[in-house]
Amino acid sequence: MKISSFRVAFSLAASDAAMTDEQIAKVKPGVVLIPFTAGSIALAYNLPGVESLKLSREAYSGIFLGKITKWNDPAIAKTNAGVKLPATAIAVCGRSDGSGTTFVFAEHLSTISPDFKSQVGEGTTVNWPTGVTARGNSGVAGLVKQTPGGIGYIEYGYAKDSQLSFAQLQNKSGAFVTATPESGATTLDTTQFSGDDLRGWPSDPDGKEAYPIATFSWLLLYKKCDSKEVREALKKFVSYSLSDGQKFANELGYIPLTKDVVGKSVAALGSIE
Repeated sequence: MKISSFRVAFSLAASDAAMTDEQIAKVKPGVVLIPFTAGSIALAYNLPGVESLKLSREAYSGIFLGKITKWNDPAIAKTNAGVKLPATAIAVCGRSDGSGTTFVFAEHLSTISPDFKSQVGEGTTVNWPTGVTARGNSGVAGLVKQTPGGIGYIEYGYAKDSQLSFAQLQNKSGAFVTATPESGATTLDTTQFSGDDLRGWPSDPDGKEAYPIATFSWLLLYKKCDSKEVREALKKFVSYSLSDGQKFANELGYIPLTKDVVGKSVAALGSIE
């Protein structure tokens, strides 16, 4: 979670892991959660000569559990007919720091794999059963890039900017889908927010064209701000992010919000006192 001061008098944070009820209850001024952008999590890999790779739910959950250790394992080979997979050892690359990216990825794996849920579980940090770790999306991207046989979970934008290959993942319907802004948007369309707090994660989306791992990112704002000047400046900044700012989403590797979500976010912004 990155925090930046807003004229010292006001602070805001952003995270892919929206605050829990327990965390919100500890904030005396109250909290407003506002979805302001969205993105997908890609599984980037380093296998020279392998330009296209399909990973089944069994395969990628098994890789991050440390149960599948070679790239030519039958669980991978059976969905990649005609692809010459090497016997290279799989080097799992994870996050060492607490992150919303880890939260979303671990929650997805816990949803599709009972073994992962019982052995690893969910959270902004988890103890990966195998592999090495690095700090931040850029750190994991760099680690994958320099590690033959490496695979790591990173934001789609980082995978794209780093020119890394990333796998097509099998979704709930059985289809193999590539991470794109369009497939991520299809996933987010399935999200059911939990009431007025605008929290929701499509941990295992339905739909043939839905990419299996996508999430909103939330601004975490104080509900009360005594300074009218700061409050108005903050609302102006967030309003821009929800309107004209959405035009830059695709270019930066993120997913533009739908009109419906923007409308709900604008309404939540208006509740700041």
